[in-house]
Amino acid sequence: MTADDPFVIEVIDRLQNVFPTTYRKMFGGYGIFHNGLMFALIADNELYLKSDLDSESQFTQLNLKPFTYYKKGKPYHMHYHQAPEAFFEDEATTQLWAKNAYSCALRHKR
Repeated sequence: MTADDPFVIEVIDRLQNVFPTTYRKMFGGYGIFHNGLMFALIADNELYLKSDLDSESQFTQLNLKPFTYYKKGKPYHMHYHQAPEAFFEDEATTQLWAKNAYSCALRHKR
């Protein structure tokens, strides 16, 4: 996946309409940032949004899976969940999910 990948471009363009967004290569994909806080990531052509105990039920109700990576055969789940398809359907839904993910990042900034 490269920064000229159509999926990466689509995600960044949608997010730029919500607030200034930057991205950088990481995890074999891309970390997506606003004001220096990572609130989303792209891996394997899938968008994942920051989640926590307060927001996780929104994702699980829609059967959206957490971002999982494997180390020495053991699965590790990060606090990012798949973005719903609706994220890509209209601007209002994009804004809602992006702002919720960023709020989550603010709650857990280090």
